[in-house]
Amino acid sequence: MKLKKIKNITISIFLKYIFSTLIFLSYSSSALADIGKAINPKPEHSSQCIQIIKALDRYHYLEKNLDNSMSLIILDAYLKQLDPGKQLFTTEDVYKFKQYQFQFDNDLKKGRLDTAFNIFNLYMDRSKERLDYILTLIKTWEKSLDFTKNESMIVDIDLRQWKDNKSELYFLWEKELKNHIISLILNDQQTALISDTLEKTYSNRLNRLLQTNSNDIFQIFMNSVTASFDPHTQFFPPRASEDFDIHMSLSLEGIGAVLQTEYEYTKVIRLIPKGPADKSNLLMPGDKIIGVGQGETGEIQDTIGQRIDHVVKLIRGPKNSFVRLKIIPAKKSDSTKTIQIKREQVKLEEQSAKKDIITMEHNNQTLKLGIIEIPNFYIDFNAYHRGDKDYKSTTKDVKKLLFELKDENIDGLIIDLRDNGGGSLKEANELTGLFLKSGPVVQIKTKYRTTRLYDEDPAIEYSGPLIVLINRMSASASEIFAGAIKDYHRGVIVGTRSFGKGTVQEMQPLGKGKLKLTSAKFYRVSGDSTQHLGILPDLQYPQLYKIKDTGESSLDGALPWDTITKISYNAYPSLSLVNEKLNMIYQQRSLKDPGLNYLKKIIEMASDLNDQDLLSLNLDARKSKKKQYEQLEIEIENDYLKSIGKPPIEKLDQENMKTDEFKKIIMDQTHLVMADFIDLSYDLDFSW
Repeated sequence: MKLKKIKNITISIFLKYIFSTLIFLSYSSSALADIGKAINPKPEHSSQCIQIIKALDRYHYLEKNLDNSMSLIILDAYLKQLDPGKQLFTTEDVYKFKQYQFQFDNDLKKGRLDTAFNIFNLYMDRSKERLDYILTLIKTWEKSLDFTKNESMIVDIDLRQWKDNKSELYFLWEKELKNHIISLILNDQQTALISDTLEKTYSNRLNRLLQTNSNDIFQIFMNSVTASFDPHTQFFPPRASEDFDIHMSLSLEGIGAVLQTEYEYTKVIRLIPKGPADKSNLLMPGDKIIGVGQGETGEIQDTIGQRIDHVVKLIRGPKNSFVRLKIIPAKKSDSTKTIQIKREQVKLEEQSAKKDIITMEHNNQTLKLGIIEIPNFYIDFNAYHRGDKDYKSTTKDVKKLLFELKDENIDGLIIDLRDNGGGSLKEANELTGLFLKSGPVVQIKTKYRTTRLYDEDPAIEYSGPLIVLINRMSASASEIFAGAIKDYHRGVIVGTRSFGKGTVQEMQPLGKGKLKLTSAKFYRVSGDSTQHLGILPDLQYPQLYKIKDTGESSLDGALPWDTITKISYNAYPSLSLVNEKLNMIYQQRSLKDPGLNYLKKIIEMASDLNDQDLLSLNLDARKSKKKQYEQLEIEIENDYLKSIGKPPIEKLDQENMKTDEFKKIIMDQTHLVMADFIDLSYDLDFSW
C-alpha cells in the first residue's frame, strides 16, 4: 500500500454535517480553548528563540536575511510539517494563516511565539477531533464502509489540495481508513482482529497527541524555522541534545541504520555497512518504519507520528536480542511487511577496508583483478592525536592492501565505495593521494573564505587501470574521492549517481541545547559542487534506489548544486575516448546479459508500482492488482533463475529481496568493464 498517510476513517452522513458546523472563527488561544485546553509558550522559549535566530544569522553558510520572503517560507514549512497530507486544515484555515505570512520574521527576532503556538493548538484540536471520531466509528466499519465502490484516493501528497471545508475532510478520512483496512486485509490480517488493531493504533496515537507539551511545540516550530534554511540544520533542545545523533546511527547495540523523520514516518536514509540491518538483506534505504515490536513475538507498536527519539529507543536494545519492524518497502510502497533483525554491535574489523582478487578469462587472456571494498572513511583520532604511529585509518589500511595486491601482479584495481556514507575528510584527502602524484583534492567554501586540501606526497602507490564503483548511497567523503579521481582523469567512475551530500555541519552550543547548522560546502577541483547533484558516473548502471526518495535531492530545501572558480591542477590525459568505448561495449553487452535484464525488469516493476498517483479503494481490484504484481515478480525471478541454471520458485518470501544478488550482478559487470578498460589501455597505449 502506498501509505503516504494512513490516518483515518469512516463517517456517517449525519455526523459529517454536525461536525462540519464546528468551524473556527478565530485562532486565538481563548477560541481554541472551547474545544481543548490551549498550550502556551514558556518564558524561556522566547530567549532560546532569539539565540537560535542570532546563531543562524552568524554561522549558517547561507547569508539569508530573515525578511518577509523567509517568513513566507517558514509558514509553508510549518504547515507542511503539521499537515503534510492536507487532511487536517481547510482552505479557510490556510487563508486565515496567511494573514501571518509576513509576520514570522519580526516575531522570531523578538522571541514572540504566540502565532506559532496558536496554529499548533488548532492542529491539536483538529487532530483530537479526528481521532475521537475515528475511535467512535471503528466498531462499525464492517457495516458502514463499502469496499465494492469504484473509488480511489490520491496517494501522492504533493498532488493533494486543501479541502474547502471540514465536510470534505471527513470524506478524505473515510477514504484513508478504507485504504488502511484494505492494506491490513492484503497483508493477511484476520478480519476478526482488524477492529482490535485499529482500536490500539488510533488509541495510541491519541494518547501520544495528548502528551504534547509546550517544549514539543517549540522544538517542532523552531525546526520548521531551521529547515527553511536547509534540511541539515536542526535545533536540539536540552532533552535531546545529549542524544543528538539519534537520527544518524543505531550501530551501537542496535540495527545499524541512519534514520530521519519524513513527515509522520521514520525513514531509512542509509544502512551502516556490515551492520545488522545491512547483513540481514531485509531493510534498505527508502523504507519507512511504521511499527516496532520487541523480540520474536512481541506486539508491533505503531510508530506513525512518533518523535524519532522515541522510535530509536524502541529499535535499540541489547545485542543478540531481536527487533521486529513493520515497514513500507521503498520497492513496493503500496504494501507493508514485517521483518525481524537481530541486534548486534558493528565490529570495527568488519568496517575496515578489505581486499579480494578474482581471476577471469577475457579475450583469450587471463586477468587478475584486485578489489578493495571501503565501507567508510575511518580514523582513530584519539590514537592519531596521541602521536601513536600505529593508529588505524582507511589510508593506512588501503596502502597495506595495495602492497599485497601489487605483489599478486594485478592487471587492474576496483575501489568499491557502494553504500559508503563518508567519514573523515582527512582520510578522503590522503586516500586520493595514493593514486595521484600531488595537487589539490577538494575545496571547502565557508561564508567567509575558500580553503583547499592538498596531496603533498608525489609518491603514487598504484598507477594501473583504476575503476571507482559508486551508488546512490555513496556520500560525502566518498564523493570527494570519486570526484577527484574523475577530475584528474585518473580512473573511470562506474555505477549510479551518488548521494549528493556536499555540505558541512557543525554543532553550536545553545544554553543547555545545541544547534546543528550547515557552515560550509564542498567543491571539486574542477569547481563543481558535490552538493545535490552528487557525482555522475562515466558509465551508468541501472538505478536500484529511487532518486525521488533517496539522496540529498529528495530532501526539502536541500542546498542547490553550483560552481566556484576552478583551481589549477595537473590532470592526466582525457579519458573521454575510453569512456565512450566502454559505454558502447557495455550497452551492447547489456542487451543480452541476464543479470542486467533482471535488474531492469525489477526496477521497471517497482517504478510502475511507486508512480501511481491514485490508489483504488475497491477491495477486489486491489486484490487483483496485488496478485498481478506478485505473479509478475515471480515470472521475472524465474526467468533470471533459469538463465543462471537455478531451480524456479513458486512463491515470494522475505528471502526474495535478493539484495546480495543485486550487488553481485553489479560487481560482475564491473569485472567485465575493468577487463574492457585494460584492453583499451593497451590498444590506446594509455598509461598513467
